[in-house]
Amino acid sequence: MASPIGFLFPGQGSQAVGMGRAFYEASATVRQVYEEAGSVLGYDVAALCFEGPAARLNLTEYTQPALLTSSIAALRMLEPAGLQPLAVAGHSLGEYSALVAAGALSFQDAVALVQQRGRYMAEAVPSGGGLVAAVLGLSSELVQEACREASSLGVVAPANFNCPGQVVIAGEKAAVERALELAKAKGSRKAIPLPVSVPVHTPLMQRAADRLAKDVAAIRWSDPRVPLVNNADAKVLRRADEVQASLIRQLPSPVRWEASITAMWALGVTTFIEVGPGTVLTGLVKRILADATLYNVQDPPSLEKTLKALAA
Repeated sequence: MASPIGFLFPGQGSQAVGMGRAFYEASATVRQVYEEAGSVLGYDVAALCFEGPAARLNLTEYTQPALLTSSIAALRMLEPAGLQPLAVAGHSLGEYSALVAAGALSFQDAVALVQQRGRYMAEAVPSGGGLVAAVLGLSSELVQEACREASSLGVVAPANFNCPGQVVIAGEKAAVERALELAKAKGSRKAIPLPVSVPVHTPLMQRAADRLAKDVAAIRWSDPRVPLVNNADAKVLRRADEVQASLIRQLPSPVRWEASITAMWALGVTTFIEVGPGTVLTGLVKRILADATLYNVQDPPSLEKTLKALAA
């Protein structure tokens, strides 16, 4: 029987030079994961993850396969424990890692798909033309209002509804900068530019979504073995056709992360394990659900701590 556990997979912004190295050094299984990714992509993914440079790792078309690979490496280390999640979810790019975990698509297909996704996203907006920033301490309604008022300068929209008091906005640079000024005037505590090179989850990504649709249709999908709570609607998806349509909608639509986590809680998930680099999602869940139990798996010490706690 599935335990009341949910697996969460990080998205862009969680990448860091050095991610996955400790697992790579500890496990032949993990080394194989990085080798598989490298054979699909045609470059040394392990070297990019472990040595950078950060400027290259932070470019969307490199970030996405690197982060997916490091997340699946962490999953492979967790799998021998035999945990059966009740549901899975991933933040933006992390949705692809979640689908690999749920058996909806193969790791190799996911790597190839996210490389294309990153490329289409990068080509949808001229380099340096976009901006992504987290707005803190303001209601989602007021953030949306600030975006509407700034939209005379260009496209700007909420990209991630992350948790109470944290909404990420994205769009064309001048419009985002104006929206940040307006958000400050409305009482925002702080605005933080994020290391994401493309304004994802805004209408600027419609062209990328249209291109991605062909690639999504061309690969082999299976129904997820574990329900996926999706980004675009925060709904439970159980069929391959629903998943494919959802991934295309995901690009130009905001990530409804707060609603996704409450949907997982409604399914019976009380313990959330963030699988992959960083603890960004753990921090968000803490602010969404005060009563949730939280763990993460990104290196041997965090894996050991998580498994010990679950055994107890």
